[in-house]
Amino acid sequence: MAISTDELMRAVEEAKKNAKKRNFTQSIELVVKLREIDLRRPENRMVTPVYLPHVPKNKLAKICVFATGDLALKAKEAGVDAVFSREDLMELREDRKRARKIAKTYDFILAQPDLMPLVGRVLGPFLGRRGKIPLVLPLTVNVKAFIERYRKSIMIRVRDQPQLMCWIGTEDQPVEEVIENAQRVLAIIEDKYGTVNIEKVYVKLTMGPSIRVR
Repeated sequence: MAISTDELMRAVEEAKKNAKKRNFTQSIELVVKLREIDLRRPENRMVTPVYLPHVPKNKLAKICVFATGDLALKAKEAGVDAVFSREDLMELREDRKRARKIAKTYDFILAQPDLMPLVGRVLGPFLGRRGKIPLVLPLTVNVKAFIERYRKSIMIRVRDQPQLMCWIGTEDQPVEEVIENAQRVLAIIEDKYGTVNIEKVYVKLTMGPSIRVR
């Protein structure tokens, strides 16, 4: 049975109540533990972006784009944090330090289709260890809308351990917004693994105790 709004409401409010006040705004995190998942099988792992309906401005994702021509121009007009050309990408093959910095700095790496193989070869080793993957920026997409959606997305990962943790909001957000974000993440997990394989779910503030939802 899917987790209810009331269960999430109770847990988020309890997590906020039990966490000590800090001199910074804490994130609210969702922790999901899975059971009976064989992660030696690649199809049981997951690295996927999830759009959240409510994202504070200070939590918007940083995005860079590898593109040329009109697509590069549209990406700049859409306000991405950086646009790199084919030539930039070629130079990164010899500049591992800069390639590593790009992989670390940006939450999402988007590339036009014909550059995807090269992006994978150049940045793949640095992205993989951070649980990131390059994503296709289609040639015919509405670039502004596409970028705005990724601005409000997070990456969720299940790799070598049967659990995942991600932020779903901040302590100063309305609880209703945090719950909607949590439900979006849980829906993706349930679709992938089924509710029967979700063993435990917790919420917590960055430096607060974990509160069990179910």
